[in-house]
Amino acid sequence: MVVKIDDSKCIGCAGCVSVCPVMALTLVENKISCDAKCISCGTCVKVCPARALRL
Repeated sequence: MVVKIDDSKCIGCAGCVSVCPVMALTLVENKISCDAKCISCGTCVKVCPARALRL
């Protein structure tokens, strides 16, 4: 399972990128992208101020 990203809610702050323990998230053109390295820990979901991420 990987993190689901709601692009319409994402504000491109990259707070989730900085807390990801496996560096599965990247900021591309002000939007977050998640790759297969995601371990579904939920850390990014907890820090997202826009609630754009979910497991």
